[in-house]
Amino acid sequence: MHPLDTFDGAQRSAALGALIRNEGSGDAVGEDVNMHMHSFFSYNAEGWSPSHLVWAAHEAGFYSAGLCDFDVLDGLEEFFAAGRAVGLRTAVHLETRAYFSEYANDDISSPGEPGVTYIMGGGFPRVPEAGSQQERQLTGFRDGARSRNEELVARLNEKIPDIALDYAGDVLPLTPSGNATERHIISAYVNRAEEVFDSPERLAAFWSDLLERERAEVEGLLQDRPALEEAVRSRLAKRGGLGYVPPSADTFPPVEEFLAWVASCDAIPMITWLDGTSGGEADPREMCEYLAAKGAGALNIVPDRNWNISDPAARAVKIGNLKAIVNVAVDMGLPINIGTELNKLGLPFVDDLEGEVLREFKDVFLTGARIMVGHTLLARYAAFPYMGTAAVAEFNDVTGRNSFFEAVGALSALSDAQSDLLEEIGPERALSWFRDTVKSLSA
Repeated sequence: MHPLDTFDGAQRSAALGALIRNEGSGDAVGEDVNMHMHSFFSYNAEGWSPSHLVWAAHEAGFYSAGLCDFDVLDGLEEFFAAGRAVGLRTAVHLETRAYFSEYANDDISSPGEPGVTYIMGGGFPRVPEAGSQQERQLTGFRDGARSRNEELVARLNEKIPDIALDYAGDVLPLTPSGNATERHIISAYVNRAEEVFDSPERLAAFWSDLLERERAEVEGLLQDRPALEEAVRSRLAKRGGLGYVPPSADTFPPVEEFLAWVASCDAIPMITWLDGTSGGEADPREMCEYLAAKGAGALNIVPDRNWNISDPAARAVKIGNLKAIVNVAVDMGLPINIGTELNKLGLPFVDDLEGEVLREFKDVFLTGARIMVGHTLLARYAAFPYMGTAAVAEFNDVTGRNSFFEAVGALSALSDAQSDLLEEIGPERALSWFRDTVKSLSA
């Protein structure tokens, strides 16, 4: 295990400090951004911590980076602190799934789950205060995810008793703070099978029967853990799988509830986009307008899944859909957040914004990254969030608001000393500092 990925936060901090002392830090000079990276506080395919993500982004010369975990903000302060330490612009998001009643009969961005959409909050400035309504709702999202996980394990244990799991004993230890995901569950079942079937022959026979695949194919999967886990996940948890049950309006929180909670945390309620091939995404403008009316103010896209496709016909369709959703977002003034997630092995560490497909959208995507960073700074230090009453009132149109927040996001990354100073002088003077700094740089 890399020293940055231990579950002990103090050890991670010490390891990052040692790397900085040995290899140095400094402002990023590149234009690469990955504003959607999961850490081990939800699921990272490499088991990377927030500090590891920041360090890797720093080494790669990123302009900015964004943490985005499922249902928790456990990595927020660590991610910000690591960014200040290495001179990297940062933002922290949160992702979950919610029920979108207008599309109750359609798949949206969660395949096989009609009415269910992935949904995000962008640029959380801080963890909700202990005892606040925001904290209680955050705990509710986390508890809801755990309940769904436990129900899935219970259903699967009935179907596959030979490798039955204890959720607390077998799944939760795979996480640093008890926030397990479906992928952790699948990994735990694969681990248990290796323990129970203690020879290659018995293990291959078990998976061959369960996955309903030829023995030779399964023997190949056993040499490729990520491919095996994807096959097991499909067989156990996805539509038609042994543990699958169709979602209902009671399975996930209403999308309106989540978006309102995000706004109450001074973050940006954010739409998510899959690839435009589902019924719910067939009319991207309609979907975005529905969610904007409910309070959404930005859009998240994972570009790689919209163009990096081997089948030429499917690739052409998805590239066309990508252009359509970007055009809708630009027309509506929705900042676009992009990233590669890193929750599955084989995903690129960063999108190639100079590549044949994505270079068309480079400026739009970089603008979105800067707005997320600028919002984070203004919300954290100046009590001036992007969707807040003061910012909306000051700027007559979203274009002016986007320009100001982008300009703040274009400033150099904050150091610890600058952060401390901004905290000390208070929100009113901090806002003046940001305004004056932006004005001096544009003069």
